[in-house]
Amino acid sequence: MLHLLVIFATTLLGCFAARAELNWDVGYVYGSRDDFTYRRAIGVNGELPFPPVHVTQGDTLVINVHNSLDVSTSIHTHGLLNNGTNYYDGPDMVTQCGIPPGESFTYVLETKNQFGTFWIHGHTRHQEADGFYTPLIIHSRKQPVIDYDEELLMTFEDWYTGEFYVRQAYIDSLDDARTLTPYYSKALINGYDGNKTAPITFVPGKRYRLRIICMSINNWFKFRIPGHKMTVIEADGVESMPLEVDGLSMGPGQRYSVIVTAHDSADFNYIYNVTSYSRFITDQQGLQPIVYTGLIKYKDGAPTKNIPVVSDDQLVWPEEAQLQAYDKQPRLPVDRQIELTVKRFSNIHYVPFSALGSSLYKSVLVPTLYTALSMGELAKNSSVYGPQTNAYVLKHLEVVEIVINNPAIEDHTFHFHGHNVQVIETGPFGNSSTIDREPVPRILSGPWPMWRDTVQVRAFEFIRVRFRADNPGVWFLHCHLTVHMYNGLAVVFVEAPDVLQQRQSVPEKMVEMCKRQGIHTQGNGAGNQGFDLSGLPPAVYPPS
Repeated sequence: MLHLLVIFATTLLGCFAARAELNWDVGYVYGSRDDFTYRRAIGVNGELPFPPVHVTQGDTLVINVHNSLDVSTSIHTHGLLNNGTNYYDGPDMVTQCGIPPGESFTYVLETKNQFGTFWIHGHTRHQEADGFYTPLIIHSRKQPVIDYDEELLMTFEDWYTGEFYVRQAYIDSLDDARTLTPYYSKALINGYDGNKTAPITFVPGKRYRLRIICMSINNWFKFRIPGHKMTVIEADGVESMPLEVDGLSMGPGQRYSVIVTAHDSADFNYIYNVTSYSRFITDQQGLQPIVYTGLIKYKDGAPTKNIPVVSDDQLVWPEEAQLQAYDKQPRLPVDRQIELTVKRFSNIHYVPFSALGSSLYKSVLVPTLYTALSMGELAKNSSVYGPQTNAYVLKHLEVVEIVINNPAIEDHTFHFHGHNVQVIETGPFGNSSTIDREPVPRILSGPWPMWRDTVQVRAFEFIRVRFRADNPGVWFLHCHLTVHMYNGLAVVFVEAPDVLQQRQSVPEKMVEMCKRQGIHTQGNGAGNQGFDLSGLPPAVYPPS
């Protein structure tokens, strides 16, 4: 049983770009990952967890996916920009139709100039919530920000007692969702029960790079090694200026690399702490939050160092706007601003929903990319995509500033497909006194804002980010908490559709895959011409 992957960075860097090919048979597996619940989940080649993927900067990653499920599937390479190949991005009915049961499809993924810490997960029917994910490490061909001797890969997951759609179907069937007993999760560290993860071995004097991935679907994770400092050198596949911190606070989808230097002496072993928690369910002793501990082993049998307990507010944690990009690119000048505000409301059965655009995001009848490619000049008009998509049409190469306001009691992480964004500013928004939380300070980035693809927007806070629209395509922006995405907390950016039509065309096999499922591949969001959207289900708008 593999609990901790240890690799030597110097042995994995090739001299030339290569083609790495994987065969994935995606199917159901059964087991108890948390040593508590035996349940059905989704794995690859009969394994769960299934092996991490390692390639080198410039490589082409080819994944041959066969679908052995009884529903459609697709994969998303979280953080990979897919510039020029938007159709391989993965979200069902945004850039493709899902792979039907019993069929196969090949993703050809170009790493190009990207390197760092990523992950791959399902992006159809929220299958990432049932285990369909694994780390992706793209090793750099260049000198790291800080040299190190070895690297370790750590993953954090939340794990529930039942399948996602079974849980959601029960919630949706309730006459009064206020009677629902909250679903509490267990935490998995490196793929297994967080209380049973193997020790991490440190050799005195060595310098380690820890790649840490939050593959959670709903929960946040805090990670510390008391008695050791961490230096952040990467976030979301982008190198950062070194920043010394005491610990990491990570939301779903986020990744970090930190440098930790082992002590010179092997006189003591140490304890690391991993705290799993969620802000949208109530705290309960022993269930929420949960603290897991593991061993940093310097020597078998050595005593454990007694480190005084320090409260989180006395420690240094990396803030979204605090990190600085190693490439030292200055703030982009703004051409256009889009302001998005989380709108939280409930239906008549008190089931909560959150909208980011004017309506709850819902899939339409034609993949939005196919509409952008087939509607000619009308593709520049957001109306043709249907109100359910919350589509924003962007001009080629304009610099777009996105402001996301969160005046609600729930924390979110938002993932930008197709782009890294500069984190410009964070600060307070709304009335935090309703949850007895002190207003946070405004934090303006330094001269070289950090680039990220997944950003935290905590309760009663806002974030301001910028990117240049230099990647023609249809790109999803959504909350990476699976339950929020299921309920419609998303918008779509249709980026330079005129340029897109000149540069890209969908592979014929993808078109045929749609047709065999009875899904339209041309026309507006309803599969019709012009602005005739008849046939679409009605859009759901938040109360005004």
